[in-house]
Amino acid sequence: MCWLSDYFVDASIRQTPSEPDMEPDREKSKATPDSVAFSIPQSSESLDETDISTFSRYLKSFERMLVRNNVEARGVQRVLPSQRHSTERLGFVQMFMMWYTINLTSNITTLGILGPTVYGLPFLDSCLCSVCGMIVGSLAPAYIATFGPRSGNRTMIFARYTMGWWPSKILVLLTLVILIGYALVNVVIAGQILNAVSANYGLSIIVGIVITSVIVLAVTVFGYSVFHYYGRYAWLPQLLVTMILAGVAGPDFNLYADPSPTDSALTRIGNRLSYFGVSLATTITYSGGAADYFTYYPENSSRIKIFIVTLTSLVLSATPLFVIGSGLGSGVASNQSWAAALNRSQGALIIAGLQPLGGFGKFCGVVLSLGLISNTISATYSSGIDFQALGPYFERVPRVIWNIFAVIVYTVCAIAGRQQLANIFTNFLALMGYWVSIWLAIVLEEHLIFRKYRGLGWDWECWNDAKRLPVGIAALVAFLVGWAGAVLCMDQVYFVGPISALIGKDGGDLGNYIGFAWAAIVYPGLRVLELRRYGR
Repeated sequence: MCWLSDYFVDASIRQTPSEPDMEPDREKSKATPDSVAFSIPQSSESLDETDISTFSRYLKSFERMLVRNNVEARGVQRVLPSQRHSTERLGFVQMFMMWYTINLTSNITTLGILGPTVYGLPFLDSCLCSVCGMIVGSLAPAYIATFGPRSGNRTMIFARYTMGWWPSKILVLLTLVILIGYALVNVVIAGQILNAVSANYGLSIIVGIVITSVIVLAVTVFGYSVFHYYGRYAWLPQLLVTMILAGVAGPDFNLYADPSPTDSALTRIGNRLSYFGVSLATTITYSGGAADYFTYYPENSSRIKIFIVTLTSLVLSATPLFVIGSGLGSGVASNQSWAAALNRSQGALIIAGLQPLGGFGKFCGVVLSLGLISNTISATYSSGIDFQALGPYFERVPRVIWNIFAVIVYTVCAIAGRQQLANIFTNFLALMGYWVSIWLAIVLEEHLIFRKYRGLGWDWECWNDAKRLPVGIAALVAFLVGWAGAVLCMDQVYFVGPISALIGKDGGDLGNYIGFAWAAIVYPGLRVLELRRYGR
């Protein structure tokens, strides 16, 4: 999600010159880092300026206009060492609050609800599976985040160093699916909450979705500097409302009931595995944008600190939400009003938990929906950068155009799928987690075996030169092999793999683990052959 990297860096660092195509004044950059200029390197796919159509020239002119009005900022270009800012003053505290803000949202609460209501797990099982899965998933973005200061590159640009120029575009497309998919889920939940707090459910979910999307688009395009400051403090009302929800709804949590007492031990194990995988996917999918948050940090920034800050913030923000969601789900069996609310939507169940507070409870619900808006803004903004990462033709289109396109896509999809949120969660999240797990295996081995142990090192200057990047054949084959393993072991509504089907009556999702393992087994040998053949 290159989500909030530009939002949370110092405003002075994010100043963009009126002529972004000019070469940077390196001496001036070193003397006054607050005045940053940058050039747009040309890739091997780039065309001569004489080949640019009139429409392309118009887009460039439009983009410069956006820059002058502080609507558009840096795109996929590498952040040079001279353009970084100091972390001496609240640098890592600011990063902690960034992760905390984007992760402390009620979409995780709705995911916690699925443990008892969809997977039939008791409260304790649901809490343990969700929290432990989330912790394991958080290790991946914490690791990927450490490459931000080292490279100065966005995550999907860094992916070129492991997947090669052309195969990395597959990851860009998958990341776009994650960003738009998460935004879809967020606006549906926000629409459900707004519907639930309206008088007699008078505000339809569709209208709530549209309202949310319009606000997201307005802030993404025009509220750049406003959101920069808003994001620093948005976590506080979310935390307060979360604590209120826990206190008000807690007495109705059914801590000891078993929603599926007739399930066999093997079936229970399968459901635990599946829910663990869905919860793991909640945070592992941040890996597609984790390095983006740290591209403005100095090259010598502590990798250990970045890893710990990222991991700790994700865990501390998500844990109470999973526990509260599991509690709400556990109470459905014994609380008829909660069961009726869940039949309407997951968002309505959250509002039902706040119902004893009357009008103030509805106000708290509005606060929760605003938290989802802030999370969606970051995903929407990032989608523009990842569209540009697809290549020079896409890069010519201003990021704001891609943002508008993304909003239209996920709004239409959200309206169409608003009644299937649980299915979207259980299938979309797990499916997106598969490819991140597979890619993570490739990154780990490329980093530790080839770049470090064999001394190949990293040439961060060649980020836009296809001839100097890895060919990517080894990574692509390993990626496909990993996917084959994931398919054989997946447990989804639309397909149950033959291996996962052996685990109880409902199956058990092993896709993340088998996909990771199979890719890790085949990649080193293939990479050795690729280096011998191509030398890169």
